[in-house]
Parts: sequence; structure tokens; C-alpha cells
Amino acid sequence: MSEVGARALTIGFVGLGKMGSPMARLLLAGGHRVRGFDLSDEALAHLADAGGTAVRTAGEAAAADVVVLMLPDSDVVTAVLHDEAVAAALAPGTVVVDMSSSEPTRTRDLAAELAERDIHLVDAPVSGGVRGAQAGTLTIMVGGDDETVDRVTGVLELLGKPVRAGGIGAGHAVKALNNLMSATHLWVTSEAMLAGQRFGLDPEVMLSVFNGSSGRSGSTDNKWPNFILPGGYDSGFGLRLMLKDMKIATALARAVGLEPVLGEEAVELWSRAAGDLDPGADHTEVARWIASTSQAPDRAEHERTQGETA
Repeated sequence: MSEVGARALTIGFVGLGKMGSPMARLLLAGGHRVRGFDLSDEALAHLADAGGTAVRTAGEAAAADVVVLMLPDSDVVTAVLHDEAVAAALAPGTVVVDMSSSEPTRTRDLAAELAERDIHLVDAPVSGGVRGAQAGTLTIMVGGDDETVDRVTGVLELLGKPVRAGGIGAGHAVKALNNLMSATHLWVTSEAMLAGQRFGLDPEVMLSVFNGSSGRSGSTDNKWPNFILPGGYDSGFGLRLMLKDMKIATALARAVGLEPVLGEEAVELWSRAAGDLDPGADHTEVARWIASTSQAPDRAEHERTQGETA
């Protein structure tokens, strides 16, 4: 039996942003006590309104049975876990669940470090965006030893569908690889959609065909119809976070002796877009960036070039 089935838990939740806030509310709805910390006063107020306990330091949140981290990257995760107040609050036997998109090798290092104090780490990054976080339908990629994962499976099931990826670090590895694929899909889908529109094709018709054919992806099924065509560009996942995950994935490929040729090209393209767009840009904004920077060649230049090669 998972620990959630045995009793209500006190869950410390650090990182109450666009994803973390609805996730914390689901844990409260599931009967758990949630002690949450975030740098945003507004986020803390939302937690309190939902019935949680808003605390002013990560150390206060860490005094819990399970501590969930929903943070931007490994640097922030490491900084939180190395904070003196957090370290003092983490009691032996506590399970820390890192649901951030962290670096798998650093996750392994942190797990070994925490284990010396009988603190257990599980990596459990997610896919599904803000809508998935709100609906409790996230795909959760879980890495860790079976005994520890069993202890928190019931907690994770309140947030979505946990999928056991392997040992510690496996969740973060597969999440980064997934996002490298997702980003590459989105880029080529945007090029195809824009080319078709300039040819005169109806975008809705194109998506219908693609989604019934071999070109189907999360970009054709979700991102283009829900966030790009309506013009909202508001999936809730930042462009720079996507780029960070892509770099983690290509670094992982190189570390195991694989040269990620297409992956590196995708990183270069996304880096160019990130350099031009606002720091807080949603990752779906790359479609608009591609449209603004990809212009058809001048017809006269095209005809001159064709004449020279005839």
C-alpha cells in the first residue's frame, strides 16, 4: 500500500507558480495538508485561500512528510536543498520529490548526498502543461528506487498518471528527451503550417489531415489548434525552459557517446528565437517568430539563380 493510502500526509510544496499552484490545490483536495512556499505573495495567498498553509521560508515548508519541489532548474533545486534551514528541517525518512525539469546527473548526485542523512529523493518531472496541472492529468515520469517510489505513488496519482521510468535520474532524463522531441516537432510543424498557409491551404484542414495521418504530433494535436491559431501563445510553458530542457537532452546524448546532430540544430534554432523574443515568452511563440523571420526569396533573384544554373 502506498503511504497516501495509510494516512493523510503533511506535504511541503516549494514553487507555487503556474504549475505548482494548481498541483498544490489538488493535493489539498485529496485530503493532505500542504505547507507551501513561493517568493510570490500572490501565490501564497492563493494557497491560503484553497485551505493550505502559506509559509515564509522554504525551511518551514520542508518540515513535512513529503517535500515537493516545482522549480525552474537544477541550480535552484540545489540551492533550496543546500539552504541551512531546509537541511535542518528535513528529518530522516523524509521523501523529497523533485518535479522540476532538472539535470539527471545532478539529480543522482543530490540523491547520494541526501541518502547520507537518510533522506530519500525521487525525480518526477511532468508533461501536460498548465491544463494538465489543473485537471490532474499530467504524465509524471518517475525515477527512484521501488520502495521510495511506492511511498509517494498515491500522492503522485492525485496529480496525474505516474510512469516508472527507472532508477534515480531516469525521470529527468526521459523528460528532457521528450522535450527535445516536442520542440523539434513544433518547429517543423510551424514551418509546414506556414508553408501551407502561404500556398493557400486552410490551416484547420491541414491540421485535420495531419492529425489523421503520419504527421500527427503534440504540436498538431494540441499546440497549433489551442495556442497558436487562436493567437494566444499561452500554453504556460516558457520558451527558455524548453530550450533549457533541450540542452539537457543533447548533453545527455553526448555523455553516452551519441552525436545529436538534429538535436543540436534544433537547439541552435531555438536559441536564435530566444535571443529575439521577450524573456518571458511562451514556447509556442516560436511559431510567430518563424513566421516573421522566414520570408520567401525575391522572385527576380530566384529567376536569376535558375537562369544561371540552367
